[in-house]
Amino acid sequence: MSSDSPFLEAYCQEKPGATVSCPFGEEHLVFKLEGKIFAILTVDGAKPRISLKCDPEMAGDLRRDFPAVKPGYHLNKQHWNSVDLDESVPESVLLGMIDHSYGLIFKSLPKARREKI
Repeated sequence: MSSDSPFLEAYCQEKPGATVSCPFGEEHLVFKLEGKIFAILTVDGAKPRISLKCDPEMAGDLRRDFPAVKPGYHLNKQHWNSVDLDESVPESVLLGMIDHSYGLIFKSLPKARREKI
């Protein structure tokens, strides 16, 4: 998996209805759907990582299978994972995690809001 932050930034931004902001400083890109966070990409240089919402059971499985996947950094550790972008997690898995996180937020929206996206 490439730790190419611009690639991950573009992938998150391409999600329908996604917005990006930097409420925690320029080194943290926060991706939201309808005001709800689905990803936080930390690009501070020394230790790039992405934090993603996750089903609790799946979160545990991912942490067990990949040492780079850890409980969410400064987040609800049951529902969020933080992934060190050290190239140890396959790209397909990481992109699937982003899709899953976005999907959890999308499904939580009222039907009328989902239909507009």
